[in-house]
Amino acid sequence: MNLLICERCGERADRPQVEPEAVIRCVHCGHRWPFLRLPLFCVTGPSGTGKSTVQRLLATELADRFVVLEQDVLWVAGLRDDGAEHRPFRSTWLRMAAMIHQSRRPVVLCGTVVPPEFEQLPERALFERIDYLCLTCDADVLAKRLRDRPRWREWDEPRIAETLEFAAWIDANAATMDPPMTLLDTTDVPAETTARAVRDWLAERRP
Repeated sequence: MNLLICERCGERADRPQVEPEAVIRCVHCGHRWPFLRLPLFCVTGPSGTGKSTVQRLLATELADRFVVLEQDVLWVAGLRDDGAEHRPFRSTWLRMAAMIHQSRRPVVLCGTVVPPEFEQLPERALFERIDYLCLTCDADVLAKRLRDRPRWREWDEPRIAETLEFAAWIDANAATMDPPMTLLDTTDVPAETTARAVRDWLAERRP
């Protein structure tokens, strides 16, 4: 179900028109229809903090309750732009997650994102709320993880320094963002332990 296409007239909207009580209104013919407005769960954090590993560990384990997805799978040329917020990429993910929600399973989206990149988008109205769990890591350990990555990922020193700066910014601002992000330190923690903590965080919030 594409929530931007009217189920009656078939016209498409550029942005969803969401009314109270989880109802979408067509801007072309005025038709109104209900939809499932579930929360979206974002497991985020700087590169190297363990998001992809957590996604692989939880995708099968949580398959009966959640749809666990890797954000970078849509990081393709057609969705990239020159803006810092990558709006086409972010909007596409929100539309995809909202459509999956109509199957009654909430989405866990694993990938780097901070609240200002999602909360200001028109598609944000399709969700009851967005919860953010941000994986963090000690700077020295994070730098080593990035240096140890395969060459094709192109982690040179300037890029590593930029990521460490971003990580420090997250640590300083996570609690004051709107909504705030919950931090989870993955320094010297086995991947299975991190996955268990993420699973517990989801269990507390699942509708």
